[in-house]
Amino acid sequence: MTKYTEMNARTIDKWVEEGWEWGKPISHEIFKQAQNGDWFVLLTPTKPVPKEWFCEMKGAEVLGLASGGGQQMPIFTALGANCTVLDYSEKQLQSEQEVAERENYQITTIRADMTKPLPFEDESFDLIFHPVSNCYVEDVLPIWKECYRVLKKGGILLAGLDNGMNYLFDEDETTVKYKLPFNPLKDKELYDDCIKNDWGIQFSHTIEEQIGGQLQAGFMLTDIFQDTNGAGKLHEHNVPTFYATRAVKK
Repeated sequence: MTKYTEMNARTIDKWVEEGWEWGKPISHEIFKQAQNGDWFVLLTPTKPVPKEWFCEMKGAEVLGLASGGGQQMPIFTALGANCTVLDYSEKQLQSEQEVAERENYQITTIRADMTKPLPFEDESFDLIFHPVSNCYVEDVLPIWKECYRVLKKGGILLAGLDNGMNYLFDEDETTVKYKLPFNPLKDKELYDDCIKNDWGIQFSHTIEEQIGGQLQAGFMLTDIFQDTNGAGKLHEHNVPTFYATRAVKK
């Protein structure tokens, strides 16, 4: 049987081809603006990450974890960081290379499954940027432990996290249809729905897994905000469906 993470990588490749919002690389103009100090990036759908959450970016070693697509890494490169991006979607990594070629900079792209040990030495990075993506992974604690391992002391983990709310509802977000936790690997009917609807194999996660997991891995949480979907019924009612966290390796 194909591993669910392989299925998700192929699903995201397909979404990118269809014009997925999170697979559209930034323009040349936005890159130039970032070089001039005018920039923002997203961990969650709508709220820019506060600038004070970042380290000094000039010369920083930055890992974009499941952060392909040519959206954030080009901005960080424009600010003077040395960027590595790890993603399991070939299309998302292709976008990174295309922007790098267009803007004439170097980026390290690595196709790897983040459920496995990360292919980096201990204490390799100053900053890890991890937008909402662990919803495609069943168990998130090993990811937090690996993030802790590959960050330098005092290094920063910026993460976008789901809170499970989206997984309760039908496509129209008007009817509560599913139970939490949402785990297609433990529910055949749910698995079939995921395949039929082209959702990929997604998972809800609790606050214990998402934030508790970071604390368990050794991180110190320093800041947090919540965000909405950016569109749809829940967004119209201002229902928070995501968190973004800033955590530091002590």
